[in-house]
Amino acid sequence: MVQKARISLSGTDPQKVDRVCSQIKAISERTGVHMKGPIPLPTKRLVVPVRKSPDGEGSETWDRWEMRVHKRLIDLDADERALRQLMRIQVPDGVNIEIVLRG
Repeated sequence: MVQKARISLSGTDPQKVDRVCSQIKAISERTGVHMKGPIPLPTKRLVVPVRKSPDGEGSETWDRWEMRVHKRLIDLDADERALRQLMRIQVPDGVNIEIVLRG
């Protein structure tokens, strides 16, 4: 039985997350490893409402700050050569990558 690697990517900039996904896809094509994904998971919206007025005087006006967290999931066969190349990927700031090996 072939061991599988599940790679989960998350970040606030969807272009950076997709760029890392395309690098992983290129590695799987180069090494001939079977790959599933990238599967887009639901985007988390973190909304923080903040009063505009610092002293509480005046009309109640609010700013709504929002941060979106985009997630992608990739499954691929855990080939030693492919995993070694995966470790060398330049991951940009703001993108979290997590690799879990499953039997």
